[in-house]
Amino acid sequence: MLPAREPNDPLREHREVDVVVVGAGFTGIACAKRWAELAPDCRIAIVDASDIGEGNPGRNSGFLLDVALAEDADPANTKRMAQCNELTRDAMQTIVEDVTRSGLAVDLERAGTYRAAAGHIGMRALNNYQAFLKSADLPFRELDRAQLKDELGTDFYQAGLYSPDCYLAQPAAVIRALASTIPDSINIFERSPVVRMNPVPKGWRVVTNQGSLTCTDLVLANNSFIAGLGIARPNLASVYTYAALSEPLSASALGSLGSVRNWGLLPTHRLGSTLRLTSDGRLLIRSLHNLEKEQDEHRVREALSMRLKRRFPQLGDLRFEHIWGGAVGFTYNGGLVWGGRQPGLWVSGGCNGGGTVKGTMLGRLLADKASGKTVPDVEALFGTASWMPPEPIRGLGFQLTSAWQSWQGRDEL
Repeated sequence: MLPAREPNDPLREHREVDVVVVGAGFTGIACAKRWAELAPDCRIAIVDASDIGEGNPGRNSGFLLDVALAEDADPANTKRMAQCNELTRDAMQTIVEDVTRSGLAVDLERAGTYRAAAGHIGMRALNNYQAFLKSADLPFRELDRAQLKDELGTDFYQAGLYSPDCYLAQPAAVIRALASTIPDSINIFERSPVVRMNPVPKGWRVVTNQGSLTCTDLVLANNSFIAGLGIARPNLASVYTYAALSEPLSASALGSLGSVRNWGLLPTHRLGSTLRLTSDGRLLIRSLHNLEKEQDEHRVREALSMRLKRRFPQLGDLRFEHIWGGAVGFTYNGGLVWGGRQPGLWVSGGCNGGGTVKGTMLGRLLADKASGKTVPDVEALFGTASWMPPEPIRGLGFQLTSAWQSWQGRDEL
């Protein structure tokens, strides 16, 4: 989908630096760049397990909301939500500015987003989000089934909302652009998975598959994979979700999809399906969830195809050109794993599927906090991750909860 990119070399030796950031996604890049702004002479290194843009940051559905996520929305607490919205907008603005500064051709447009509900469970969530938008004095449009059909080409949903406060993007292109604006003073090592870390006198030692780093401050910005390094295991889990992208649609197929040519729709139910019609005329669907391991691709293909066909029966059996999975940092109550965990150890995880703009915000604030600057009370604003039981109870609980919520929200799947 994107042109080939020459990755940075892996870490193949031992180096001593001041700061190591694990993870070259939205959070890690934002944290490293902010740290360099605050301490220009600081020796900073970023290590990532894969190529920039090829991991989870480039595998999301491309929604960059510049207001609080639906999961964070609380119409009863307007003051808290106003603070959340202000922080989110500031973070989104830094993304837009950095993408512009990169000079790269990036599919990034403030196209807004739809939310829609098919059944009563979805309608309850939709009404709650509408109450949040009203209380926050944010613009939106209400749509009935006929209006959704006119704009999006589907009569699957009984009602929806449109909010202009969202950018739609090709996420891998965005993360590449952000990485291209990292100052030369920061060393980036790709294809360098961290296999272990341990405290040493005056800091931390980070060991990759081919090299190692010692540092005074260590930042874990690899979201769901923080738990794999022994941090926040009782609070954080990896939940895999799956997406499929069609071939470019024919003119007649596009003509059946309503009047809007670049749109995104987020589900009102947490297990529902995310949809996009991309600017190059393809349909994307994201749905399904598995705890800690990926599902068989054949089963994923069949399930995603069925869910897309329920929404757009006029398109028949669409051929998927790409199918992929990605991990979300999941916490039971939607709260964060964020802040200082031990001397010199800083973490940011548990974005629960909102790691683009929210992750950028959290990365910048983490650098501020580590540098001794006054920061907002992030945990009061966004919550703290609650405890989850260990395996096998965790896996069993996930299966039972998913089955129950899937049955409750079956109209939204």
